[in-house]
Amino acid sequence: MKKNFSLLILLLVCLVGQSQKTTGSVVDGYYPLLRNHFQEANAYKTVGFVEKYWRIAGNTGFNASIHYVENILQSAGFVQEVSGESDGPLTYRIEKRKMRRPTWEPVSSSLTIVGENEPLLQSATNRNMIAINSASTPKDGVIAEIVYVGKGTKADFEGKDLTGKIVFGESSAGALYNNALKNGAIGVLAYSIPAYTQPQKNIHSIQFQNIPYLDSARQKWGILLSFDAKEKLKAALEKGTVKVLVKVTSKIYIAEELTLVANARGVSFPDERFVFSAHVQEPGANDNATGVGTLAEMARVTAKLIKEKKFSPARTITFLWGDEIVSTGRYIRDDSVRAKGIHWGLSLDMVGEDITKTGGSFLIEKMPDPSAIWTRGNDKHTEWGGRPLKESDMFPHYFNDFLLNRCRQQGQENHWVINANPFEGGSDHTPFLDAKIPGLLMWHFTDQFYHTDGDRLDMVSPSEMKNIGVSALAAAFTLSAANEKTTLLLIDEITQNAIDRLQTEYLLSKEAIQNGAKPEEQEHIISVWANWYKAAISKMTDINITGLTENIQKKIISAREIIDKKIAESTMNGH
Repeated sequence: MKKNFSLLILLLVCLVGQSQKTTGSVVDGYYPLLRNHFQEANAYKTVGFVEKYWRIAGNTGFNASIHYVENILQSAGFVQEVSGESDGPLTYRIEKRKMRRPTWEPVSSSLTIVGENEPLLQSATNRNMIAINSASTPKDGVIAEIVYVGKGTKADFEGKDLTGKIVFGESSAGALYNNALKNGAIGVLAYSIPAYTQPQKNIHSIQFQNIPYLDSARQKWGILLSFDAKEKLKAALEKGTVKVLVKVTSKIYIAEELTLVANARGVSFPDERFVFSAHVQEPGANDNATGVGTLAEMARVTAKLIKEKKFSPARTITFLWGDEIVSTGRYIRDDSVRAKGIHWGLSLDMVGEDITKTGGSFLIEKMPDPSAIWTRGNDKHTEWGGRPLKESDMFPHYFNDFLLNRCRQQGQENHWVINANPFEGGSDHTPFLDAKIPGLLMWHFTDQFYHTDGDRLDMVSPSEMKNIGVSALAAAFTLSAANEKTTLLLIDEITQNAIDRLQTEYLLSKEAIQNGAKPEEQEHIISVWANWYKAAISKMTDINITGLTENIQKKIISAREIIDKKIAESTMNGH
């Protein structure tokens, strides 16, 4: 067995040497152009504006952010649609929809232990301390006894008189809220924060959460606690009864949801498109003011290059800002004809992190591939979390490697570190995948300030936004204007990726067998990877803007034969 694997690895090395090494030669021309025109100071300025606001769809900060980007688009040369996208080469529109539920925004809050001079928490320093959907207290606040309910299980609530009191638990605010109100409580104090945010180091951090919205008459409030506040409350309770003064001022009101859509219209095939999306809601700087700012600068650069006749997209490039998952899903779902023309979708979410401060890494979250089934070697799920997928969940497509290669090209210039993670979901790439459209996510993780009030402007790196913006535009420019020559080079590039991946998997399987794994199981893993790449390469027929040619078809057949040859050689040598 070991002998056969060693022989196979030798054969793989030979094949690698014979393959055309195209990384670094594909779409080179776009990079100097994009690096020269993408101004990270512009993106950073937008982040600075957006992150000031606590943003939920429909509220003041969300709408202000949409209109701020609108002004950027107007200055760049985008004109507002009158009849539709065909009004010009650069157009935009703001879609308005009534919201099914009221929007919400925090104004101010404080939590003070009765008898203490200083507040335990106040929103001036902990902007996330009011749970989303919390109603206001009376102007002077409320004073009530707190009752500790541990993890907030059903058993934890039994036998406790909560009438007119405040529930304090180490669970999410949403989980505590319903049980608390059923038992007569007037509000909740909740502590729940994941370990990767390092709460014992970042003792004042609070992650935003929500409580269910009931109606204007019954709505109460929730206060979210930092590790420090939670520990101080527990210490006070050990000494006896504790009362607290809670002051909450918030706004709950009927509003419209806004979605901003801009288009650089394709000159030859306008109904075929590459769609970018960046969600506006969430209160952080990295999450996701950086996505908003990076995409706004990308749209500006695209317009500038089109107006200066330095770039002409054959296919449409769409830029979308809205409510996470909701707006992107609606964009796909509401127009079936438009959806058929979406070839690629790319989400920008948490794309500006200063990794020296947040502790994260830049990542491309891949569409479901075999690494989401057999996660091994350098493939790792993030602390955000992922579940093992089934083979039937796979989405074979060249887009995974294509985008990674574009980022690696950018990284060659400045040693930018690029990583990838198996599919996990949870952002604007998922609506694309749900619609069977290739969709990827550019993001950062792990982030010790994720969803906390520590996610502020000083955690943002302008250069990181530039790296991502340049790479993302290089990808879109390539696929929106690719000719036969570019397509052939890209097929070679993805074939090299397949060879590299299979070589890696053979080495991992060799090690697994040495450690007692069954050879037939390892053979199956390699076979699945080989078939995944064969299917991915077969889908490269849609890259050339003028369609499939004989040369492209021959190149695809040749690439598949290289993969088949490796499998055949493996079988021939007794593996």
